[in-house]
Amino acid sequence: MNVFRLRLMAHFLGFGGYVPEQIMTNADWAQLVDTSDEWITQRTGIKQRRFAAPDESTLTLAANASRVTLSDAGLDARDIDEIIVATDTPELYTPDTSALLQEELGCRNIPTYDLGGSGCAGFVQALDVARARIAFEPRKILIVGVELISRMMDWKDRATAVLFGDGAGAVVLGPEGSRARLLDVVSGTEGRYADILTLASGGTRNPFNELTLASGDYNRIVMDGRRVFIEAVRRMSEASAQVLDKIGKKVADVAMVIPHQANLRIIEAVGKKLGLSDDQMYVNVHEYGNTGSATVPFALHEAVQKGLIAKGDLVLLTAFGAGFHWSAAAVQF
Repeated sequence: MNVFRLRLMAHFLGFGGYVPEQIMTNADWAQLVDTSDEWITQRTGIKQRRFAAPDESTLTLAANASRVTLSDAGLDARDIDEIIVATDTPELYTPDTSALLQEELGCRNIPTYDLGGSGCAGFVQALDVARARIAFEPRKILIVGVELISRMMDWKDRATAVLFGDGAGAVVLGPEGSRARLLDVVSGTEGRYADILTLASGGTRNPFNELTLASGDYNRIVMDGRRVFIEAVRRMSEASAQVLDKIGKKVADVAMVIPHQANLRIIEAVGKKLGLSDDQMYVNVHEYGNTGSATVPFALHEAVQKGLIAKGDLVLLTAFGAGFHWSAAAVQF
């Protein structure tokens, strides 16, 4: 028997984030590799980033951000019905970080899973998954974007190491609420560009062993900066335009765009392509660097916390990452 069910819309119930205390400046990096504050700033806009302390791990960052989010939502961990963790730097290879987070927070025996390998697009893609879950069954879903990249990169590679920082951001989505609605999401992938941004070792193709250790490939992030720039600007701009078209809105209706914080030049190029002013593009890459899947939720948390988003504002979230994946979401406050 076919039963018609009204689709439920996902609402944001809480926002949160966490970054470690340790600050790594461009001047600090200049003591370790052949670089300078001028070189890094000119190419990326980054001035500093946060690195996890020795007693912190991916789970620590995720749990801290989650607790801030639950408090902001006025919820207890036992109110959560599902957890999604977007990360490329998991606590362990198995079990997934979400299982460990469920136990750490004291949640019920709820379904949890990681969304890994999506690079920096993971959190916005997770919003897409969560809204589909909420659409036909009322549930409160904790979504965390978290990365501890400082332990997964080659510290001798000035082209990539200076880009990244550690951190976590989170939201709770539910079937009803008064703070903001997730109107729609657009996501896409083009696997033929997988080679332009990758950490190729550690899987079954190139397993971690004495050869990868000796060669240094175990933590070598491969990135074709020029091609990544082109694809990132193109895909984030297109996805943003597509999600606006889906909800019947125009760029003129947008109050703020919160883009993935990979590089200031990319952010500025996306804004220019969309026809937006610099003031409409939220930027914190200069303070935290690229925190992967954490950049969008942490920036969203920060913008809300600073009172930069008003009731009635239409906000776009957009990101890209290894895969090559991209995504954009429209949020109505």
